[in-house]
Amino acid sequence: MAERKYYELHVAGLTRQLPICEVNPHLDIAGFVIFGDVEMTVRSTEELLKKCPEFDYIITAEAKGIPLGYEFARQSGKPYFVARKGLKLYMTDPVDVEVKSITTMHVQHLYLDGAEAAQLKGKRVIIVDDVISTGESLKALEALLKNTGANIVGEVAILAEGDAAKRDDIIFLEELPLFFK
Repeated sequence: MAERKYYELHVAGLTRQLPICEVNPHLDIAGFVIFGDVEMTVRSTEELLKKCPEFDYIITAEAKGIPLGYEFARQSGKPYFVARKGLKLYMTDPVDVEVKSITTMHVQHLYLDGAEAAQLKGKRVIIVDDVISTGESLKALEALLKNTGANIVGEVAILAEGDAAKRDDIIFLEELPLFFK
């Protein structure tokens, strides 16, 4: 059995060992998961909020962005919404878009309840996620918010992976490299 390889990440004054994970025969990524890492979530949010423009609401996509969206809401006192990956029975007049990301093997949908969508109309909204990579998840959230009439004032993540780190239209703390084979 081969020894597992790790990438040492330094972000928000913290150090983490991230496992290297194969995406395909030509590409590996460092697996960054904030579930259960309260210290990383709290410290990263503190640093990201210093860089954010004024906003009224926060939105994130299910599931890995939820802890960060919650912490943004807790620290800022602003409400947050979660774009769900499945249609729920309680949703009335849902807004929906398709999404495909680097860590997802198939096309998915993001849904927002119609009542939540109505609250976002004309409001300043930031999109929050753990990692921005290909930008496909961001595009889906942008499309979802466009359908609500919200004004996107920032796109925020703890890490920007690969070419995303070259973008000047996103807010992030550190770059996460891609590992090409």
